[in-house]
Parts: sequence; C-alpha cells; structure tokens
Amino acid sequence: MLGLWLEAVAPEEGCALLVGRRLGACWRLERLWPCCNVWPELARRDQRFAIDPREQLQAQKWARGLGLELLGSAHSHPTTAPLPSASDRAFTVAPALMLIRGPSPLDQRAETLCWWLEEGEEPPELLPCRQLDA
Repeated sequence: MLGLWLEAVAPEEGCALLVGRRLGACWRLERLWPCCNVWPELARRDQRFAIDPREQLQAQKWARGLGLELLGSAHSHPTTAPLPSASDRAFTVAPALMLIRGPSPLDQRAETLCWWLEEGEEPPELLPCRQLDA
C-alpha cells in the first residue's frame, strides 16, 4: 500500500507521515498518513517534497487520539536511489524514521529502504525492515 501512495503522483515525489509508538528503544510503525507534496516550486517536485505543516498538525492530533505519535516520514525518489539526500537530512527533525521508495538499479523494480536519522550522525543508519508492500 505504501508504494501505491508514494508512486501515485509520479513523476513528482510522493510523501506520507509515519505514525506509531515508541516501545522503549524500539519504534513500531502502525499507520501511514498520506500527504500532498506542497513544495513551492512546481517544476522541482520531481526532486523535492514538503508536507504542509497544517497537515502535520492534523496527523499529530489524530495520532494522539489513538495513543500514537509521529515517528518520521516516507517519500519517493522517482528517478534516483532510495538514499537520504542532503536536503532530506536537512529538513528532518531527528531522531526520526525515514522510508524512501526508489527504483532498484538491479531490476528496475521499485524498492523501499528504511533509514534511522540521528541528530548530527552521518551517514544515516540503514535499518532492516519487512516488506511493506504485498
């Protein structure tokens, strides 16, 4: 399902918020909140994304009502590898989970990689994650 949401706006970058709970040192992803890419320069939305702060607040309020919280974000890289770019890291408030969907260089099928971003830590940590799409 995540892949469909992120790829639906191709060739623009798709985006979503990750909602779940912290269980001690572990974070558990429980819900996805699809978002609109509101990057101000329309011609650059194939390389950049922004989530409307009002939408983030709505997602946060909804999550709190379920006893959950925002854990991070997901977005697509329609034409580049699913690696956190410098701007991805700059616009992320750490610590945070980041999922990036991008084309695979081996077989041209899309793949989603999970990253853990810690404040001041370079590079981000690649996390093992279960397949999110059926």
